[in-house]
Amino acid sequence: MSTYNFDYLDELEAEAIHILREVAGQFEKPALLFSGGKDSITLVRLAEKAFRPGKFPFPLVHIDTGHNFEETITYRDKMVERIGERLIIGSVQESIDQGKVVEQKGKNASRNALQTITLLDTIAKYEFDACIGGARRDEEKARAKERIFSVRDEFGQWDPKRQRPELWNIYNGKIHKGENVRVFPISNWTELDVWNYIRRENIELPSIYFSHEREVITRNGQLMAASPFLNMDNEDVVFRKQVRFRTVGDMSCTAAVESEATLIDDIISEISESKISERGARMDDKVSEAAMEDRKKGGYF
Repeated sequence: MSTYNFDYLDELEAEAIHILREVAGQFEKPALLFSGGKDSITLVRLAEKAFRPGKFPFPLVHIDTGHNFEETITYRDKMVERIGERLIIGSVQESIDQGKVVEQKGKNASRNALQTITLLDTIAKYEFDACIGGARRDEEKARAKERIFSVRDEFGQWDPKRQRPELWNIYNGKIHKGENVRVFPISNWTELDVWNYIRRENIELPSIYFSHEREVITRNGQLMAASPFLNMDNEDVVFRKQVRFRTVGDMSCTAAVESEATLIDDIISEISESKISERGARMDDKVSEAAMEDRKKGGYF
């Protein structure tokens, strides 16, 4: 009689694949939100395991701020070509040009929050009823409140009091017209789980996740990549530093960390010793104590 030895990564993978297949079975027009970060890249690998040799039952959707890391966009385009899936791009710049959002002013201006309107417009345009994303509960306390199937109202807003029970891995995707569901297949994973899975699956990542020398400035105690997207003045001194990024987002709000880690094993060792969440390097989460929850209530992913 055969026996199967599942480790914890096998269990997390099986749960995520089950959730992806539930999305395919319960919704008519789902989408996978793809940022080019390690979590959404992990979702693509899980989708390959869930649906190959067939095509994905959903397109990839990237909400492009126009202020992304060049390495991320290069990776995105190469990956989409490799897997042969459909990519839809929602442009924050187009939202600005159409007068739907107003570019922030000041030294700490960022386009990150502007993504919400572009995302909601993209959902409405393509009539998506479910959007899959790589958010995890360990990232931030507002995300820890959310269920795996998280219902948003007809305005894209999230109400933490409208959480549905999820017992015995049973997910309720029933929604009213105009509503949609945000789905988080790796909600129960940690940052360390993701990296261990990437190592096991030998998944290629954008180069900015690994140590490299880059021009940076210090702002609000964080190392920010020097770029035309930062509103720099005479107080900002540009210098070179060996850094890497734990999370990937808009260049105007994503900070780097000092690091010599050029291999995945080195990164895993760093994370194991770190006492700061990866979201600690996101300037947009430091606007207020409830910054993430406020954005989510407004429609942010």
